[in-house]
Amino acid sequence: MNLQGQRDLLLLTEVERDGGVTQRSLAAKLGVALGLANLYLKRLVRNGYITVTTIPSHRVRYVLTPQGFAEKSRLASLHLEYSLSHYRDMRARLREALSHMAQNGMKRVVIYGTSELAEMVYLSLREMQLTLVGFVDDGRQESFLSYPVWSSDVLQEWEFDAVLLANVGQLAGLRSKLEHQHVPGNKIVALTSSV
Repeated sequence: MNLQGQRDLLLLTEVERDGGVTQRSLAAKLGVALGLANLYLKRLVRNGYITVTTIPSHRVRYVLTPQGFAEKSRLASLHLEYSLSHYRDMRARLREALSHMAQNGMKRVVIYGTSELAEMVYLSLREMQLTLVGFVDDGRQESFLSYPVWSSDVLQEWEFDAVLLANVGQLAGLRSKLEHQHVPGNKIVALTSSV
């Protein structure tokens, strides 16, 4: 699904949810300038997906047309297909990376991070018969997937073969931090969204 399709789906969803939504809030949700959100809405109106009414005269209200509902359903279906395809691809890449780790004797694994990527890593670990030692994340929440989440300080006490970095935004900093905490560099495995 292309970027325009994603934006159209978001706009149609928001208009369906709240016809009194402002262009300013739509721009914020899209992460674009107000003028650009206005252009996107005008295009949806021109294509017959949305109608604009003014009730009372100083308030604008957006209404999804039957064609708009159909387009929203079509875009939602495309988005779901794309998401599932991406998920399957990521899981296959993770299984390949974990299989390579297992072949190199890395069986006891710590997952650093509590993101969607960490969740996929956890599911893949279970399929590979690898052992989860625990979840570590210094931006810390209490639990993740019903497991407690620990500070990275505990790594000095744990026995593990690898720490998988499933925290996409801070890989270089995390590697440096873990090495400073005496985690050997060969036990640190960085996972990115492209695995």
